[in-house]
Amino acid sequence: MSKFKVGLIGCGVISDVYLQTCQRFDFIEVVACASLDIEQSRAKAVQYGIPKACLPDEIISDPDIDAILNLTNPAAHVAINLAALAAGKHVYAEKPFAVTLEDGKRTLALAREKGVLVGSAPDTFLGGRWQTIRRLVDEGVIGKPIGATAFMGNHGVERHHPDPTPWYTPGGGPLFDMGPYYLTALVSLMGPIASVCGMAKKSFAQRLIEFGPRKGQMIDVAVDTHVNSLLEFENGVTANLMMSFDVWDSNLPRLEIYGERGTISISDPDPVFGPNRFEGPVHFRTRETARWTYRPRVQGLEAWELAENTHGFNAESRGLGLLDLAYAVREGRPPRASGDMAHHVLEVMLGIVESSTRRQFVDIDSTCARPLPLPVDFPRCEARATAAE
Repeated sequence: MSKFKVGLIGCGVISDVYLQTCQRFDFIEVVACASLDIEQSRAKAVQYGIPKACLPDEIISDPDIDAILNLTNPAAHVAINLAALAAGKHVYAEKPFAVTLEDGKRTLALAREKGVLVGSAPDTFLGGRWQTIRRLVDEGVIGKPIGATAFMGNHGVERHHPDPTPWYTPGGGPLFDMGPYYLTALVSLMGPIASVCGMAKKSFAQRLIEFGPRKGQMIDVAVDTHVNSLLEFENGVTANLMMSFDVWDSNLPRLEIYGERGTISISDPDPVFGPNRFEGPVHFRTRETARWTYRPRVQGLEAWELAENTHGFNAESRGLGLLDLAYAVREGRPPRASGDMAHHVLEVMLGIVESSTRRQFVDIDSTCARPLPLPVDFPRCEARATAAE
């Protein structure tokens, strides 16, 4: 089986983790890398043994390249995606999928016209922890889901990032920075969202940089930094979502799912171990082991049960969505980290903002398929299926 040849555009910091991951995947070969800074491209090529370093246009026009891995800055995502799709290339892009709904629709329409696939980060929902949750939901361990809650609270990036300004300018903020991880995880578990309601505020007009060469400087805040929302899924499940850069500390769980017979909980004390990571434990309780069960306590039932994680990808695996897209091309199926889902999540986030402004519920027009669960032996199972065809 010939390898799936990828051209990387955008050689910034995020490219390192992608390249490290892709080197572990036998089916993918990054054959060229590009950025507007040719010296940066050459340095990245030398570092990772990539045979070709060039400018972006050369990668897009190369007939031997199957797909473009778009790791450019968010403002350039759509232009690169459209150019690559127009050239008949499959595309996998970092988040955000687009900045506006119109750009997202144009991207999806062009992909359909050209008969190619488009995928988008985040792909953390394909990690071992989240696929374990998916298995528990699909197997009915907690019964039919009825509700969920998702929470991300910290005090922003100014305590650890030397230039936090982009996080507090239009397009930034906790909802657009971290929301894609949480919303994608929820959509992958519950399916698409039908309507939203949001309330948001900017708690601080300025933020103090506490790290790096600009330590001690104040920066202006131009976006909402504390966002609460209600989500109604097409299947009737309702969820609460809170994304905040205004919280100093909390004991709330990162994510919980409530079913007719039990609860699944992601309750890491470290706020970074949420849907933006591939790994972590999964705890659950059922009707029989709930702490409020009306019967004499049985020793050991007071604690949450730890779900068995039989899946792989329990460490940093950014690029897993690209690997799945490569197999999807070979098998003629949609990718799991699809452009349709990324566009849907974008509309949900924009809907939350619109709802907060209009002070009313907002219906979500787009929809997407709930992605297939990742097989326990992925990618070996996919390779076997392809070889057998």
